[in-house]
Amino acid sequence: MFFMQPGRQPGFFSWCAFRARHPRALRSLQSTLAPQNMNAMTHSFVRRALTAVMLLTPVLAAQAQTQTPAAWPNKPLRIIVGFPGGSTPDLTARAIAEPLSKALGQPVIVENKVGAGGNIAADQVAKATDSHTLGLMINGNMTIAKILNPKVPYDPLKDLVPISLIGTAPLVLSAPASIQGSAQDVLAQARQAGNQWSYGSPGVGTVAHLGMELLKARAGIAPVHVPYPGNPQIITAMLGGQIQLALLPPALITAQLKGGKLRAVGITSTGRSTLTPDVPSLLEAGVKNFQMEIFNAMAAPASMPAAHIKQLSILISEIVRAPEMRAKLFHQGWQVVGSSPEGLANRIASDTAALGDIIRSQKIEQP
Repeated sequence: MFFMQPGRQPGFFSWCAFRARHPRALRSLQSTLAPQNMNAMTHSFVRRALTAVMLLTPVLAAQAQTQTPAAWPNKPLRIIVGFPGGSTPDLTARAIAEPLSKALGQPVIVENKVGAGGNIAADQVAKATDSHTLGLMINGNMTIAKILNPKVPYDPLKDLVPISLIGTAPLVLSAPASIQGSAQDVLAQARQAGNQWSYGSPGVGTVAHLGMELLKARAGIAPVHVPYPGNPQIITAMLGGQIQLALLPPALITAQLKGGKLRAVGITSTGRSTLTPDVPSLLEAGVKNFQMEIFNAMAAPASMPAAHIKQLSILISEIVRAPEMRAKLFHQGWQVVGSSPEGLANRIASDTAALGDIIRSQKIEQP
């Protein structure tokens, strides 16, 4: 064992490993080191150099192990929601958090950062650099935030990365039960009332806001916009008589509809929805060229590694498509999609174009 040095066991074991794994290289080295092929000085130099390499092998292996990427996630994840507790994005985030936590082996915490129609939360997600922050967002936060207000501190198309389109839903044009008549009758009353009526939305630039502005143009009505932190506050205001109209997610008003406190005037899809099969579309009520749909989606900051995005997309798609979760989200008012990042990116592109057209045509600006 001409490479073994007295008292240097690591060199011996490294040489054994080298000999077992590289027999051809060994034969070549032995031939090169043969006395007839080398002078004494060269032989001694090469032998010392190879001995040093063998001694370094354990050190290099240890360094390689320390440089292996750490398992992810290695701490709790956050899902930031831009709307208050009880809102549809909040309910969806909390429904997903538990199974996602089990799948990842880390706690998943839902945080509500309310304000600016969800843009405050979206900005916080966009600026996160810890690879453990996600956002549960609606259409506007991921599409037209910058179109509506160039001063918004994040660019949804550059600073956010799509993970999965979770679900879609039409909205229901809702009114207090005291406003009677068919959909045509309600719209006729709204025309007569002019700006004496008002409508609520979860904020400027939300789909409910843009949808009502489009409805005003299509139906010839003029209610005044009143923004609220979220849909629960809109429902409270409507029950209290402060507003007369709002576009609301179907599931949020089910109890009030059954209790006779609110009424569903019409739905924003082109036809009747399985979510609200008894409610006519506004198209049936004579409102032409009108369609509006909301979505819930999971996004991450652009700083998050692509491997984590792929892992999260696969897990979230599997979670929301599971029969029990699909039923739960349907009860919340969602038609489950569970798309890939590419599927959500396509939806973002189409919604950016459609909602951007409404902003420009109706001359909507952030106050």
